[in-house]
Amino acid sequence: MPNIEHIKKYKNIHMIGIGGISMSGIAAILQNWGFNVTGSDAADSEAVQLLLKKGIKVVIGHNIEDVRNSDVVVYSAAIKQDDPEMVEAKKLGIPTIERADFLGEITRCYKDTICISGTHGKTTTTSMISLCFLDALKDPSIQVGALLKPLNGNYRVGNSEHFIIEACEYVESFLKFSPKAEIILNIDNDHLDYFKTFDNIKNAFIKYVKLLPNDGILVLNGDDKNCLDLKEYTVAKVYTYGIENQDSDFTARNISFDDDGFAKFDVYYKKEFFVTIKLSVPGKHNILNALACTALCTEYGIERKDIASALEKFTGAHRRFEFKGKINGNASVYDDYAHHPTEIKATYNSLSNKKYNKSWVIFQPHTYSRTKTLLDDFAKALIDFDNIIILDIYAAREKNTFNISSKDLVNKINSLGKEAKYMPDFEDCVKYVKENIKPNDIVITLGAGTVTEIGPMLLK
Repeated sequence: MPNIEHIKKYKNIHMIGIGGISMSGIAAILQNWGFNVTGSDAADSEAVQLLLKKGIKVVIGHNIEDVRNSDVVVYSAAIKQDDPEMVEAKKLGIPTIERADFLGEITRCYKDTICISGTHGKTTTTSMISLCFLDALKDPSIQVGALLKPLNGNYRVGNSEHFIIEACEYVESFLKFSPKAEIILNIDNDHLDYFKTFDNIKNAFIKYVKLLPNDGILVLNGDDKNCLDLKEYTVAKVYTYGIENQDSDFTARNISFDDDGFAKFDVYYKKEFFVTIKLSVPGKHNILNALACTALCTEYGIERKDIASALEKFTGAHRRFEFKGKINGNASVYDDYAHHPTEIKATYNSLSNKKYNKSWVIFQPHTYSRTKTLLDDFAKALIDFDNIIILDIYAAREKNTFNISSKDLVNKINSLGKEAKYMPDFEDCVKYVKENIKPNDIVITLGAGTVTEIGPMLLK
């Protein structure tokens, strides 16, 4: 059992925004450890329903009474300081702790927190590692950033010292954690609304690597120079993996793809044949994710045949190239969370190994700042699709002080000699696709916002 002495002073814990993907996992862990957990959220959701089933009291809207009865209030980053529950907690002198800080406290309850970070691929790689640990009967606790079928949710409460989590670099929240092992998948230009420059992003990762203890483990992408530079900043044990960089510890050779775009490849460790892996998720980027998983799990003593078997069973996390169904006879609809140019390219490259007629992309840009900063990169990433539809920008946490709209992205794509259509109305978009799609075409909805609603509308 993890050591919870330092958080025992909080017997009653109230959580604002409890339905969030990370908050709901924290709530379940706390309940399992015997804490009394209550929460509120702005809206009902699958996560809220799962918590209610566990007997955790959740109120949609506000519940001042539960705040008054709590020893601490944990809130997600989206909650403003003038939220009525926050105001009440401050008035009564009840401590308030932001989600990432509190998750940091939980990582210190475990002897072995395994953090998966990087700009892209965290959820998929965390899911792969989780399945390997479950198959090897290591009874881990898990927090992953999407719903995962084998977990029936996005978290698992185990009783071992292993805690497997996604560690996000946004607002440097991963610096709050106490990792024993870290995987860094890549370092890319993202979250510039916070970081401002790429150097600031790199510096955040340097500080993150320095958190590792001397007997820690660091797994780095050998194909990414920015990742490789990080090994200078730790004395922990370092493993590298790569496809291009064959000097990495773990490499992939003899790569082939089937008609679904699923890869089969041989893993070599220190230039010796190690194991053959067959994936059930598409794309070359998933070969890299699987190599990262293999490197870490090998260090944890998981047998290579068990790693191969768990990876073959993994069919993807929620909203990661997720198959939604077929329309108009034989056109396939997929949904993906990609909301950065590098992720869009990786998604498009996954298509390149599939057999299909024409490709359709329905893209919803996510945040004004990201759209403005990376406008040219978005246009170049989308231009390879045969049919391009752009929805309105999903604001998320922002106001449009950037003088940017989706029309700017459409104009940029058109200026590159490719036709893109601006369709702010979801109904119009669905009608247009249904009228124009042909058998064996592939439609993919892309983005981190409400674009995920389009797939089910198409399938109706």
